[in-house]
Amino acid sequence: MQLNVNGAPTYCYTGGKPFDAAKPTVVMIHGVLNDHSVWALQSRYLANHGWNVLAVDLPGHGRSAGEAPASVEEAAGFIAALLDAAGVQRAALVGHSWGSLIALEAAGRLRDRISHLVLVGTAYPMKVSQALLDASLNEPEKALKMINVFSRSTLAAPPSALGPGTWVYGASLALGRRVLASNPKVNVFHRGFLACDRYAGGEDALRAITCPVLFLLGAQDQMTLAKNAQGLIALARESGKQVAVQNLPVGHHQMTEAPEETLAAIRDFLR
Repeated sequence: MQLNVNGAPTYCYTGGKPFDAAKPTVVMIHGVLNDHSVWALQSRYLANHGWNVLAVDLPGHGRSAGEAPASVEEAAGFIAALLDAAGVQRAALVGHSWGSLIALEAAGRLRDRISHLVLVGTAYPMKVSQALLDASLNEPEKALKMINVFSRSTLAAPPSALGPGTWVYGASLALGRRVLASNPKVNVFHRGFLACDRYAGGEDALRAITCPVLFLLGAQDQMTLAKNAQGLIALARESGKQVAVQNLPVGHHQMTEAPEETLAAIRDFLR
């Protein structure tokens, strides 16, 4: 599905189903150097079980045009504009990694327009090591290999993720290369990492949200350590939010390392 958002064509994967304004909507937001395809199983299931799915390619990524966001705040503004362009008054937001910060900031701004908030592989603050920042700018292939080692607890995807025999490390390398090459004007790898590293609005955004929130974390996550989400979780509980927390025995790519468990957690929370 193509939408015009802020004057630029924006691609949203709908799970193979036509958009139906009468159904509830879930927006799925990818992380750095990813695109809509990381939500393959989860988006298809939800689309076939009563939801509109908008698994978006962020601006300047993949099939979407426009200027790649230089900050979490800028990307959150895009999510608000996306809902307006789709004619969606209220939606659930699901974000992974950088996308979780974008979802959090957007939920804090949009308040009652957001029905549910799911933060997958999140941490706050989401600091990025100087070595990765430098490599993403000057040696992106080296940085891509680094994050794919740090991100994964397995090299063999369960069959329900990408198909039997899929080499998830190689597939993720290929995806990262493709997304990086999709925007010859901007290094979206480095820009996305900088946005994560510099985001300082997480606590204010969390206090402002009015919807239930699910923290879906990886116990073996070496990119966004589960312990680094505990401050947000504690703040959410102290602020009287409706909070759910689920830890999966995998790394940073919960959607492919534990696809069915990730789907079940999202599905049950949205219910």
